[in-house]
Amino acid sequence: MRLSRYFLPVLKENPSEAQIVSHRLMLRAGMIKQAAAGIYSWLPLGFKVLRKLENIVHEEQIRAGHIPIQMPILQSADLWRESGRYDDYGQEMLRMQDRHGRDMLYTPTAEELVTDIFRGHVSSYKDLPLTLYQIQWKFRDEIRPRFGVMRGREFYMKDGYNFDLTKEDALHAYNRHLVSYLRTYERMGLQAIPMRADSGPIGGDDTHEFLVLADTGESEVFYDSAVTDIRLGQRDIDYDDKAQCQAIMEEFTSLYARTDETHDEALFQQVPEERRRSARGIEVGQIFYFGTKYSEPLGATVQGPDGKQVPVHMGSHGIGVSRLIGAIIEASHDDKGIIWPEGVTPFHCGIVNLKQGDDEADAACDKIYKALTALGLEPLYDDRNERAGGKFATMDLIGLPWRITVGPRGLKNGVVELTSRRTGESEELSPEAAVTRIAEIYERTV
Repeated sequence: MRLSRYFLPVLKENPSEAQIVSHRLMLRAGMIKQAAAGIYSWLPLGFKVLRKLENIVHEEQIRAGHIPIQMPILQSADLWRESGRYDDYGQEMLRMQDRHGRDMLYTPTAEELVTDIFRGHVSSYKDLPLTLYQIQWKFRDEIRPRFGVMRGREFYMKDGYNFDLTKEDALHAYNRHLVSYLRTYERMGLQAIPMRADSGPIGGDDTHEFLVLADTGESEVFYDSAVTDIRLGQRDIDYDDKAQCQAIMEEFTSLYARTDETHDEALFQQVPEERRRSARGIEVGQIFYFGTKYSEPLGATVQGPDGKQVPVHMGSHGIGVSRLIGAIIEASHDDKGIIWPEGVTPFHCGIVNLKQGDDEADAACDKIYKALTALGLEPLYDDRNERAGGKFATMDLIGLPWRITVGPRGLKNGVVELTSRRTGESEELSPEAAVTRIAEIYERTV
């Protein structure tokens, strides 16, 4: 993409309404624009990152054996009355009536709706296990929406639901989701720590939240610092292997890590003093096992091996896709702007032409642009007739991980400058070598 043809409405000044770094930088980088309190339009750069995260979530869900569907944004209140949650959910649920006077609601979560799908089509244990998921817009009418996409009213979320014959099978689904989420976050360049949490209005006894440590996090967390040394890495995972998934779950959750709602000071004191930590955390996902909480009242049963009807065991699993963008920025930025991890960057590399209109510089930039594009990479070429300082400031603000700088002086020596946004370190390479280096970097990206 050539920047002269792109819609990137960057701001020079910090917006007064932005209280935290991610909100400020998303507005300044032209990623979002507020449409109403807690509701945002996603502009091209922000929408591009949103789609990158969505694709990673899809890939890891499918890798784990989960099946994508799409459910409607509006639901009938009748299902929620059937489950008993319609009156219990509270004012966060946006309720309305259609023209025929039927009670409707804007989806905050979809346990009832997916259970209705299941009960209408699945009748035998032979069709289990089954996990269905969607990535869809949700709405919760927060009393005080703030912090941009971190606590908005409308948000983009992956929500998945497993259906299993027994509790043992459902707990394997729980472990499978935990492992798939760990891989998802690592691909995004995040360390998200699974922490024992409170189930809230979803219900159930088993639940973990995934939290990214950040000073602006809304939750106080307590943890053993050794948990931050664990990585899933490039392990070969067989998601059907119950023992392997259980072992990984235990590896990541055996050390103390809890949110303030479930914090146990006595247990925390058993952690060696030098490893005890308290901090703030941003929730980016949660998994639940809630047994037959929804299947019993909604009649989601199957015929078991003995011929008797039994309610299925269920769980649900969510990742806040739009919220993740804010979490990544909170965890990866400096005073100049965003620093995108390679796995989620909107463009793989920036190209800065120091002297637009110079025949040699223009030709070199075009050649680099075409070479990167031919390799399946997406460069952002700043071909505007602007000062070099302004071009560098824009690239630093939007946070592309690598920048190739092209100017007449370097070209006389046959070199361009390759710069890492994260470290600020630069090296001079031939244009061909710079293209090769960028390709090698992204070959290593999971």
